[in-house]
Amino acid sequence: MALTSGTRLGPYEILAPLGAGGMGEVYRARDTRLDRPVAIKILPQHLSDNPTLKQRFEREAKAISSLNHPHICVLHDIGNQDGIQFLVMECVEGETLAKRLEKGPLPLEQALKYGMQIADALDKAHRTGVVHRDLKPGNIMLTGSGTKLLDFGLAKAAPPLAAGETLTAAATRTTPVTQQGTIVGTFQYMSPEQVEGKEVDTRSDIFSFGSVLYELLTGRQAFPGKSQLSVASAILEKDPEPISTLQPLTPPALDRTIRVCLAKDPEERWQSTRDLLLELKWIAGGGSQAGLGSEGVPGSRSYNRLGWILVAVLSLSILLLLTISRSRGPASAAPVRFLIPPPENSYFNTEGQAAVSPDGRNLTFVAPGSNGKDVLWVRSFDSLAARSLAGTEGALFPFWSPDSRWIGFFANRSTLQKIDITGGPPIPVASAPGGNGGTWSRDGVIVFGTGATRLLYRVTAAGGEVVPLTKREKAVTGWLASRSLSMRSGLRLLATRPRLPNGCNSSRRHRLEQF
Repeated sequence: MALTSGTRLGPYEILAPLGAGGMGEVYRARDTRLDRPVAIKILPQHLSDNPTLKQRFEREAKAISSLNHPHICVLHDIGNQDGIQFLVMECVEGETLAKRLEKGPLPLEQALKYGMQIADALDKAHRTGVVHRDLKPGNIMLTGSGTKLLDFGLAKAAPPLAAGETLTAAATRTTPVTQQGTIVGTFQYMSPEQVEGKEVDTRSDIFSFGSVLYELLTGRQAFPGKSQLSVASAILEKDPEPISTLQPLTPPALDRTIRVCLAKDPEERWQSTRDLLLELKWIAGGGSQAGLGSEGVPGSRSYNRLGWILVAVLSLSILLLLTISRSRGPASAAPVRFLIPPPENSYFNTEGQAAVSPDGRNLTFVAPGSNGKDVLWVRSFDSLAARSLAGTEGALFPFWSPDSRWIGFFANRSTLQKIDITGGPPIPVASAPGGNGGTWSRDGVIVFGTGATRLLYRVTAAGGEVVPLTKREKAVTGWLASRSLSMRSGLRLLATRPRLPNGCNSSRRHRLEQF
C-alpha cells in the first residue's frame, strides 16, 4: 500500500516515494529523533503475513545490522506499525549501477575498481554468515565514494518453478523475465542452484557477482533471454560469449577469473570471496600484463608450479632472443604501402582528419554519413569495411585515448566530446568554441587548441574545469598539433582532382595512403 507524505511510522516521517518492486516499496523519510534522512522500505504482504518468514526475516535483520562496511548500506532499524512491517536504512544518494549500464560498458579501470569494492563487501558479509541472494546491478548504488550494496540478504531464495512443474510447462506462462516476489531478484543473475530451487551458500553470490562483472565490462548481460525458460536454459547449460571477443583489450586473467565465477558447479567456482578479491587486486595491480591467466586457484600447488614453469620458459626465450639478435646485424626498416578506400557512397574529409589508434589496430577518420553530414568512422586494419559512430554528426579533428578505446573529437566546432568505440552515445567533456585539435595523456588529461583564442587548454577526460595552458598570443594551434600527429602516425590524406575538358564537372577522388 502506498504511503503519503507526512505519514508517521514510529519516529519516522515519510517524505516522498523513491521506488517500488517485488520486494516492497521504498520511501525517503526523516528520523525525527536524530533529524537525519533515512530510507524506509515497506515489506511486501507475503513477508508480513507469514509468521515463519517474518520470524526468519527478523533474525536475518539482526545479523545484517551488525555489518559495518563502507560499501554496504547500513540497516538502522526494523519496525511494525498497524500491520506494516518496515526497514529503516541509510539514505544513499547516487544512481544505480543498472542505470549507469544503460549508457554502455564501464572502462576497464573503473570496472575493476567497482568490482573490488563489491567483492570486499561480499567478503565482509560472508564472513559474518550472511548471503546476499539478490546481487544485481539494480541493488548496487554508485555514490561519490564508490559503491553501496543494497537489500543485503533480506530476500530469501525460493524455487523459481512451481512444485512438479517442468521448464517446458513454464514456457507457456507469460511471466516477465524480471518478475520479482516469490522468485527472488532478477532472473538473469541467479545461480544454477537458485534456478533449480536448491540450497544456496556464499558461492551462489560469487556466481551472481560474475554475471555483474561480465556486464560491467561488456555492457551485455551474461545470460540474456526473452522468457524464464530461455534464461534458465542459458544459466544451466550455456556459457556466455567470451569477454575477449567483445572487449579484446580485456586482460586474459580477468576473462578467466569471471569464467571461474560462472562455473555451473559450485565446487568449480572460487570457494571464497576473499580469494576472488585477491585475484582482482592482482589483476588491477598489473599482474596480468603478460596476458597469462591463472591456472587453478591461487595458492594451490598446481597454480604455483605453473608460475615457475612460465618463469623458466620466459627466461629461456629471452636468452634465445638475445643470442639471435647479437648474431645478426640491425635489420633495415622496409617501407609498407597500402590504400584505404573511403566508405561506400562517401568520401574522406579533405582536411586530413584521421588518426591511428595507439595500439595500431584501428583508424578513425571523418567522412559524410548516410545523411550527408560529417561523422566519425572507425576502420579496423583487419577488416575490409569501416563503420560509422552514431551521434557524431558534425565531428572534427578526432584523436585517441591512450588505451585505444575512446575517441575525442570536436562537435560542430563548439564542444569537446568523447565516444567509446564499442558503442554508446557521445559524452560531452568541455566547451571548446573553435576547437581544432587535441591529444589525450595517460594521466587522463586532454590538451586541446581552439581557433577562437589561439591558445592551448587542458581538461580531465572525465570533464571539469577547463584551464588555459598558454598565454602567449600565438599559441600552437590545433591544426599544427593535428598535422604533427598525422605525420607521426604515418598517414596522409591526399585529394586529387582529375583534369577534364572545359564544361565538364570534375568529381573529387580521395584516398588514405600509408607510407
